[in-house]
Amino acid sequence: MEKKTGTTTVGIKLKDGVVLAADTQASLDHMVETLNIKKILPITDRIAITTAGSVGDLQALARMLEAEAKYYQFTWGKPMTAKAMANLLSNILNESKWFPYMVQIIIGGYVEEPTLASLDPLGGLIFDNYTTTGSGSPFAIAILEDGYKEDMSIEDARELAIKAVRTAGKRDVYTGERKIQVITITKEGMKEEFVEFKE
Repeated sequence: MEKKTGTTTVGIKLKDGVVLAADTQASLDHMVETLNIKKILPITDRIAITTAGSVGDLQALARMLEAEAKYYQFTWGKPMTAKAMANLLSNILNESKWFPYMVQIIIGGYVEEPTLASLDPLGGLIFDNYTTTGSGSPFAIAILEDGYKEDMSIEDARELAIKAVRTAGKRDVYTGERKIQVITITKEGMKEEFVEFKE
């Protein structure tokens, strides 16, 4: 019998930056493994990735991307852009398609410009203004579709991302209802916070 896992992660891109949000519950089948896992991992001080799927696979990919980002900085004397990192990650995932990493990833960052993309386990890459992954994504995407505006502020996008995860958590049994991890990335840098699920 297949074991069920679940989560909700969201990403929103604006002219001033990127907002990523995710629940903090790790589940396996009908058991909650932990209520305090970080599903958004910073890769550099300006790029982060989220995961729906295998946390171990995401952690392995994050270590790879961190090493690649440091090598790029050392070689070229400038930081890798989020767009370049998304393309690199797409190639890594595609090269492993016969033994895939079991992840759906959102990558967001602000290096030169705000960038947001989603990737499937085989490396399919889509750049977009907003996206969501995980078992709660059918609920979260409706909130993003309804609330997203191109000219919205970072604070409004933060509130929208939190609302999307909260809504998913109310309807998706595999999305946690304790805390929401939020990362905001602007040209000034990255800010991480944890918000209580209940309003």
